[in-house]
Amino acid sequence: MAEEASAPAAAAGEGKMTMVVGVDESDHSYYALQWALQHFFPPAPPQRYRLVVVAAKPSAASAVGFAGPGAANVLPFVEADLKRSSLRVIDKAKELCAQVSDAVFEVVEGDARNVLCEAVERHHAEMLVVGSHGYGAIKRAVLGSVSDYCAHHAHCTVMIVKKPKNKH
Repeated sequence: MAEEASAPAAAAGEGKMTMVVGVDESDHSYYALQWALQHFFPPAPPQRYRLVVVAAKPSAASAVGFAGPGAANVLPFVEADLKRSSLRVIDKAKELCAQVSDAVFEVVEGDARNVLCEAVERHHAEMLVVGSHGYGAIKRAVLGSVSDYCAHHAHCTVMIVKKPKNKH
C-alpha cells in the first residue's frame, strides 16, 4: 500500500542522490526529519538529494493482536484509524518539507524496520535517516529498535539522529 503524493518528483530526481527519511508520530522522528532538512536541503536550489519520506503503517491485525474471535468486528475501525494516523504523519512531514524541490511521500503497510530497509532498496537510496527514541538496553531489547535494525540491515549509509535531552 504505497501512496506516493508527488508523482512529478520521480522525473525531477534524475542525477540526484536519494535520501530516505523514516517518520512516525514521535517527536524524535520529526526532529530527525528537520535535522536532515537543515543539513542537506538548502532553501535555494540546487539541492543534491531527492527526498523520500516514508511512514510505516502497521496492519490492523498486528495492532489488535490476539484479541479473540470478536477482534474481526473491530478490524475495519482499527484499519481506518491507522490510515488516518499515517496520513496525519505524512501531512506534517509535507509541511516541514515545504522548501524541498524534489520530494516523495509514502505510506507503506508493514513493520517499520522492514518498510524502511525495503524503501532504501526500492529507491536506490544512498542514505537512510531515522530518529532515535533513546531507549536504554532493556527497553530496546523488549520493544526492538528500528534504528538499530536499519543500521545493521539497510544497504546504505544510516544516520541515526538523536534529539537532545532537555536540560533542567
